[in-house]
Amino acid sequence: MVNGCEICCEILIAILIPPLGVCLKFGCCTVEFCLCLILTLLGYVPGIIYAVYAIAFVDRDQFFDEYRRPLYSSASAD
Repeated sequence: MVNGCEICCEILIAILIPPLGVCLKFGCCTVEFCLCLILTLLGYVPGIIYAVYAIAFVDRDQFFDEYRRPLYSSASAD
C-alpha cells in the first residue's frame, strides 16, 4: 500500500516534469508514459493534468490480475 508522503512526492515530480513522474510510477515503455509525453509536448498543462490523474487515480495492479496478464509474462515465468 502506498503512503501519503510517497503520493505527494510523485505528484510534486509530476507537476515539475510530468513524463518523469509517470515514468517512475509506470515505467518508460507504457501507454501512460507515451500519452503523457505527447500531451506534455503539445502543452505543458495537459501533461500535468494527465500525469496527476495517472499517478493519483490509475491503479495498474487491478489491470494485471491472473486472468488478464499479458502473454509475454507467462512465457518468461516458465
